[in-house]
Amino acid sequence: QVHLVESGGGLVQAGGSLRLSCAASGIIFSINAIAWYRQAPGKQRELVATITNGGSTDYAYSVKGRFTISRDNAKNTVFLQMNSLKPEDTAVYYCVALRRGTIASPWGQGTQVTVSS
Repeated sequence: QVHLVESGGGLVQAGGSLRLSCAASGIIFSINAIAWYRQAPGKQRELVATITNGGSTDYAYSVKGRFTISRDNAKNTVFLQMNSLKPEDTAVYYCVALRRGTIASPWGQGTQVTVSS
């Protein structure tokens, strides 16, 4: 099984930046992609960005142009660089592994991102 651990969240002012990390361990060769999700208080969890093993990326419309997902294969780590942050980006951010389009790792604790106005 694949296990992922998120880190890098914090409190930042609107317009600021944060970089989240997602460290993977376990049977990682079996996964096809890594995805970042987020969940704000009182809202459903939403997909933010994905990156495939081949490096293809995809983003939610709300973050396109501001967030960048990348990976360091040598360190089995995926990053989410978040720039021009807005208060509406405030949420707990989670990363999960994807296999054939389905979630293939347990949900972790996530990392809290808070953007003040």
